[in-house]
Amino acid sequence: MSEENIKKKSIEDKLTTIKYNCDCEPHLIVDEQKCRNCENRCCTYICPAGVYTYDESKNIINVEYENCLECGACRVACPYNAIEWNYPKAGCGVIYKQS
Repeated sequence: MSEENIKKKSIEDKLTTIKYNCDCEPHLIVDEQKCRNCENRCCTYICPAGVYTYDESKNIINVEYENCLECGACRVACPYNAIEWNYPKAGCGVIYKQS
């Protein structure tokens, strides 16, 4: 396949080609004690799916595990190893579709 036949898509366009089969149990667990000391909160901007948001009033990280792309970027970026990441149970999680 030649390079000119490949459509270039933005990350936003690519996210629309993903299907989620939600697990009832979260596969992402954040250690809130470790997070309280974090000044950068890199998980909130490294995640391409926006799974992590910071609640300033409560000083906690909110996790919307249902949106996880299972890329693992959050684990790599977290300087405190505060994110426990497990694969969702069989048949659950993200399903990538061709477009």
